[in-house]
Amino acid sequence: MSTIKSLILGSAAVIAASAGAQAADLPVKAKAVQYVKICSLYGAGFYYIPGTDTCIKLGGYVQADANINAGNYNKPAWDETAGTAGAGVFGTGSRNSDYFTTRSRVQLNIDTRTATEYGVVRTYWSSNFEHSTGFGPSSGNLTMDYGFVQFAGFTFGKAASTFQTPWASVGANNNTSFLIGGSDNLTGITKAAYTWQFGNGLSAELGVEDNKVITRAPVLDASSPFSGATAAAAGALGVAYLATGALTANQNGTGGQHSPDFVGNIRLDQAAFTAQLSGAVHNVSANYYTNLAGAAPAFTGTTKNETNGHPGDAWGWAIAGGLQLKQLPTGPGDKISLDFTYSDGAPKYVIGGVTANTFDKFSGDTNFAGSYQSFTSANLYDGVYTTGGGIEKTKVWGFRGGYVHNWTPNWETSVFGSYTKVDYNTNASAAICGMQANARASAGIGTANGFSCNPDFAIWQVGTRTAWTPVQNLTFSGEFMYTMIDQNNTGTITAVPAFLFKPAGAYDYKDQGIYSGSLRVRRTW
Repeated sequence: MSTIKSLILGSAAVIAASAGAQAADLPVKAKAVQYVKICSLYGAGFYYIPGTDTCIKLGGYVQADANINAGNYNKPAWDETAGTAGAGVFGTGSRNSDYFTTRSRVQLNIDTRTATEYGVVRTYWSSNFEHSTGFGPSSGNLTMDYGFVQFAGFTFGKAASTFQTPWASVGANNNTSFLIGGSDNLTGITKAAYTWQFGNGLSAELGVEDNKVITRAPVLDASSPFSGATAAAAGALGVAYLATGALTANQNGTGGQHSPDFVGNIRLDQAAFTAQLSGAVHNVSANYYTNLAGAAPAFTGTTKNETNGHPGDAWGWAIAGGLQLKQLPTGPGDKISLDFTYSDGAPKYVIGGVTANTFDKFSGDTNFAGSYQSFTSANLYDGVYTTGGGIEKTKVWGFRGGYVHNWTPNWETSVFGSYTKVDYNTNASAAICGMQANARASAGIGTANGFSCNPDFAIWQVGTRTAWTPVQNLTFSGEFMYTMIDQNNTGTITAVPAFLFKPAGAYDYKDQGIYSGSLRVRRTW
């Protein structure tokens, strides 16, 4: 009996243990998985961020550039850094000049959008990581081209200038930074703006923009910076100014940033064309007057002091009109882009924001027998002043255009060109030429061959680009451009001291032409 009882109890224990084990092994219900869903509200490439109602798009490109007789992005071989050793010298034509430059760049951008009762809230960020031999650090260079918030018609942050036409950054050439003659802010500008959408493609925008870097040229204090200097120092200053347009601390009369720029546009965007009118108001502020020798009050060793007084601020302005034709009889995808810009005291709206303020070039071509070489040195200023006078604003106007033709869906060729004219008024020209005379006297530089001084200059450019896209989002392109700096000084300056390997001798003022080219590979995603 006890044996049977033991068997029954043992069997029950085994069954209970088995039941417990089976209960423990039953699967637990899995939590819901948040799958990434396509967001079709804002175009291709957007996805919902899991667990939110915000859509995000990731994009960018990898790009490799090689530039011949040019800086990055086919910047012509003029030399705004000739006075700085090892800064990437081009325009002197000496043995330390770079015959080519390269850049490898990775660009990343993030676009987020959220629908709200006030409309779409958008944020956008774009930065570049690059290795470059053209300028700046050779490696580890990080930039932020764009970073802004858009909400209920407002834009806050670093974005394309309100003044800029929508095709300024995607014209007929690889990069409009160095096709001058119109506004170009490829790196964006910090602004606050409001955009009205009236329907049928008609819109208008008003904004205030930070002009500190992009839309501001120097103000020149043309009072003599050589008084009170030692002969050697005065001579060095004179050579630096005459040979490269380099501004010394005394010559640079730029004041602080006293006001943002006020900018607006009206745009009509249609299937066949886009037209835009733009305008800007620009503050020009100067530093204190230079305390010339013998002037009162005298401050030993000081050339600028707040008790010397200063010119009053001036207001410059710029206007632009642009037209892009997009449905041409020459073929699908063909387009013509045109714009004209005029400025008075706001020249960086015509000679783009990242372009140089000095344009220097030496060559072996001469005008007169016995001269060693020829050169040009042209300088761009918002305005010019001398001690006791007001700011004389600089007038600049420019035109540029481009035509793109698609031979096939994979091949396209474009032609492009520009013309820019810089005009200093009578007072500004007299001040600049007076300072040049002081520079020559301080450096012991003579003149010959009917020398005359005229700081006005023009730049014209013409070029072509061909691009091949063998597969989607992979493009190989080659660009060739010719640039002419048309300066108005005449004659010869003599006995120029050595500068960046240049010997003393006779140098003729002469227009300078520059051939340049670039090769590019870009993969976009």
